[in-house]
Amino acid sequence: MRTLLLIYNPHAGKGRIVPQLHNVIQVFQSHGYLTTLYATQGQGDGVWAAAALGGDYDRVVCCGGDGTLSEVVTGLHSLERMPLLGYLPAGTTNDFSKTLELPSDLSEAAELAVTGYPQPCDVGRFNDNRLFSYVAAFGVFTETSYATPQPMKNLLGHTAYVLEGIKSLASLKTYHVRAVWAGGELEDDVIYAMVSNSVSVGGFRGMRSLEVVLDDGLFEVFLVRAPKNAWELQQIAAALLARQPNENFLAFQTDRIRFTSAEPIAWTLDGEFGGEHTEVSIANLPSYVTILSGRDGGQDRQEGPDDAAAV
Repeated sequence: MRTLLLIYNPHAGKGRIVPQLHNVIQVFQSHGYLTTLYATQGQGDGVWAAAALGGDYDRVVCCGGDGTLSEVVTGLHSLERMPLLGYLPAGTTNDFSKTLELPSDLSEAAELAVTGYPQPCDVGRFNDNRLFSYVAAFGVFTETSYATPQPMKNLLGHTAYVLEGIKSLASLKTYHVRAVWAGGELEDDVIYAMVSNSVSVGGFRGMRSLEVVLDDGLFEVFLVRAPKNAWELQQIAAALLARQPNENFLAFQTDRIRFTSAEPIAWTLDGEFGGEHTEVSIANLPSYVTILSGRDGGQDRQEGPDDAAAV
């Protein structure tokens, strides 16, 4: 019988994983996995668990929100052999699970965690000392992505996210930054910057013109220049709601980008506080981790002869 380590955040999504643990374990067991549970005790504990324990198991599965996933990916970084990673989205936002086409039902997600399609995923390196799974961002919409009430998200989706963000435009803060990437540079006042590898960030899907490919070695970058007057502000809001281009938007793809500023800027990494920085270098780590997903990218599902032999 093969072994599986389930690292889960018992408080994610108001503790929704805890009453479903029995069903999840039964799914794993039905596919020939002897399951060990590790409940994270606080921020950063997922990093330790993945690094200290993950190498002893045939499969690692994490359950929680985007922050839990980010911690586990970071912890697996230290292993000589990185196991396939399953993900049970149990947080409030669960942005990256939408990109991976994972169901919100945890038993169904558990099935895919052992039988899904292996999806190589790029990961971001932030200032050489931190990793992020799908987004690094700063500015007006950063907190909005996680502050929007869930019922409002469920009802209105992208519109709810933008409307919640517009509320904070009354106290709009601008950031004077210089951004340099391969083939381009910008020095200007901006109100929002996002470097991502996801179709959705807090329900916000950026510009339609950017195609998201999880393992192409490229980030999708979206910058919003600061409006000069109330009219420009209204145009920005309207364009965001419609996900249409605007002269204040800059959207492009790159494998690395560097931001510098005179004043420290607070960054968010996968929904968690990433510190305040005057210099930030972000680099793409191509196909850094493989996650079992619901996306049929032409690859075989993980279940096969290996599973049959374990039964």
